[in-house]
Amino acid sequence: MTNPNSSNPKNSLDPERLERLRAEAKAPFRGLRQFFYIAFAASALLGGFIFFFKLLAGEDFSTTFFNLMVQLSVFGLMVGLLWLERRPS
Repeated sequence: MTNPNSSNPKNSLDPERLERLRAEAKAPFRGLRQFFYIAFAASALLGGFIFFFKLLAGEDFSTTFFNLMVQLSVFGLMVGLLWLERRPS
């Protein structure tokens, strides 16, 4: 005699878990990507603060301003990618 639940694997998964598995199959590693977007955005924001205060301290304008713009661009890119990632499909 066999167990009625083991004959059909679809019956063994609860609907909530099945929905999470479908979402993961649709967008694999989504949580990992979001973690990296947040980590890189935080790093760029910190770098931006450092270069901003270097500008205020009077360091070489051309190099420091370029570095500040790079940091702010990376921050904007990461926020944009995170926004696209979190948008409902």
